Amino acid sequence: MYDIIIIGAGTAGIAAYKEAIKHTQNILIINDGPWDTTCARVGCMPSKVLISTANRMYDIQHAEEVSLNVESKIDTSNVMSHVRQLRDRFTAATIRDVNSWPSEHKISGKASFKNANTILVNNKEYQAKSFILAVGSTPTFDQKWKDELGEHLITSDQVFELETLPKSIAVIGSGVIAIELAQAMHRLGVNTTIFARSKKVGSLTSSNLQELAQQTLNKELNIKFEVLPDSVNKTEKGVNIKFTENNESKNINVEFLLVATGRKSYLNTLNLSSISKDFENIRNLPVHSETKQLADFPIFITGDALTTTPLQHEAANEGRGSVHNCLNYPQVKNIKTLTSLGIVFSSPEMATAGQSFKRLKQQNIDFITGFVSYEKQGRAIVLGKNKGAIEVYIDKKSRKLLGAELFVDSAEHMAHLLSWMIHQDITLDEVLDQAYYHPTLEEGLRTAFKHARRQLNVAH
Repeated sequence: MYDIIIIGAGTAGIAAYKEAIKHTQNILIINDGPWDTTCARVGCMPSKVLISTANRMYDIQHAEEVSLNVESKIDTSNVMSHVRQLRDRFTAATIRDVNSWPSEHKISGKASFKNANTILVNNKEYQAKSFILAVGSTPTFDQKWKDELGEHLITSDQVFELETLPKSIAVIGSGVIAIELAQAMHRLGVNTTIFARSKKVGSLTSSNLQELAQQTLNKELNIKFEVLPDSVNKTEKGVNIKFTENNESKNINVEFLLVATGRKSYLNTLNLSSISKDFENIRNLPVHSETKQLADFPIFITGDALTTTPLQHEAANEGRGSVHNCLNYPQVKNIKTLTSLGIVFSSPEMATAGQSFKRLKQQNIDFITGFVSYEKQGRAIVLGKNKGAIEVYIDKKSRKLLGAELFVDSAEHMAHLLSWMIHQDITLDEVLDQAYYHPTLEEGLRTAFKHARRQLNVAH
């Protein structure tokens, strides 16, 4: 009997194995599919290569924002091969690492539970004292649409395999993945149309910032808010999409339909109902939100197999933490220990550090919002990136920094600083005592903090 069996070799599973091997050699990791990660293969990394190239092209074409007159002829024929070359470089590093593990520690195959301490893989039984389920997730799509469109319906799993950039594409969804890929495609010269179920873009929960993001992005992108296709049909050259907009029937023809409306867990492949009939519906599994334990069993679910934070750094942290819970069961601890940090690589970027506006409202926390617009922020004007705004959230009683939402250039960097501040549990006054170099984008944060302080001082 193994001490731990890990099912899944994505970010969470690999992190769990690396941590487990420090404590015991009596472990097994099982994986169905490629021995790399969603992030490196079809997620974070290839998408950022595409976005980086797209933003470089956009900056060249909009050099007049910094008073440069440029006549450019840009050849995008090698963009997708460049994406794959760098993607393969990133995945190769992961695979080299996995290949260095002892062969007796890993099995390729599909796992399913026979009972609470036994699984079946390739018609053979394996038992363990504890399990880490890190099976990950896969993009969702309408199977009827797929049957009709075939290879012309793609998800984030297939988009990076396109040989060259298409001439046109329709994107279903306006969440994180949809907005990132749609804006990148648009900036690379692809005729892009976005169909959005609701009037919402990206991850922002503040109504003020959400409205600003919609207005800003809609100036650049063709976003059809609260409009979804009535029908999709395959054509000789791609896809015909019929839809209703402003009570008028319309249709467009595109080469590909990219569906980016969410992901579903692979937990349904594990036959969890053989452990308990209560586990038949994976959407209602009794998983503790902090320890990630499944009911009272020595089974821990990590990464985006079941999470409200499908992020690489969260998955890795959960993978490592779950090893402690396996080895010390029934003494388990909270493994959701990181201060919240989420980033959308749109332009301007979106980010959330600490608690979001929505989360604070849901908890009925009494807080002040400090606001700064970046339209007139000095450094942003110099860069030609003076768009968007930032909100910071300060507890009225303790004056502690609780969270922030950002929609500005370089939000990825400032969100890290804010997350680290929040983790240190510091107050608004301590934040304002720090150095702010001039001229920098970070000075905008000070403006937001000062706005919050003025409100707090008036309140008292």
